[in-house]
Amino acid sequence: MADKRRKDVNWWVADEQGNCLSINHAQLAVLMDIRDELQKLNARINCHETLAIPRWLRSISRNTAKPRRKKV
Repeated sequence: MADKRRKDVNWWVADEQGNCLSINHAQLAVLMDIRDELQKLNARINCHETLAIPRWLRSISRNTAKPRRKKV
């Protein structure tokens, strides 16, 4: 089935066949593009490597901290 959403296009008053598109079609296509991008971002954010970043940062912080000075 062909994707008829006309996503990722520059919006003009008419399409390739010269048919005028309504503003509703343009708004819906833009919302679907945003939804696609948000789904990609959500998949990337929930990746195990991304979720491990705070643990890596704590490890780096502990390994690079200056040792405490001994009281004399």
